[in-house]
Amino acid sequence: MPEATVWDNPLVGRYASSEMAALWSPQRKFSTWRRLWVALAEAQFELGLTTDDGTTSRITEAQISQLRAHVDDIDLAAAERYERRFRHDVMAHIHAFGDCCPDARGIIHLGATSCYVTDNADLLLMREGLGLLQGLLLGCIAGLAHFAERYRNMPTLGF
Repeated sequence: MPEATVWDNPLVGRYASSEMAALWSPQRKFSTWRRLWVALAEAQFELGLTTDDGTTSRITEAQISQLRAHVDDIDLAAAERYERRFRHDVMAHIHAFGDCCPDARGIIHLGATSCYVTDNADLLLMREGLGLLQGLLLGCIAGLAHFAERYRNMPTLGF
């Protein structure tokens, strides 16, 4: 299995910064999924989601604490085994997360679609990636401005 902390793509070694490669790594992607599942459970708890009979809270603080405690404990080998079984990446990771959090297994992904984690994780990672690019772009613009200022009186041909 490739290194889980670096995005596995032939172009990464040539062109990606170490920060960007780490940002798009499996570890980061799936821990982001897990943070989204924690946020979902927290919101459902705050809204008072109850069991079908309406008498008991469906989600407990203990379950949420268990989820939080295992956000980064990702067993990619277990997720791969589940994916071969279910042929569904999100279901595989729900089960792998449930293995880490047996008391919270029943509330992981409760009422959500696969797109809840995949699309939102992609958006969060894109936003962070754009933040990395923004800093580099500002440095590039500053360098070009300095260069233009330095050589503003130099005649050139070919523009």
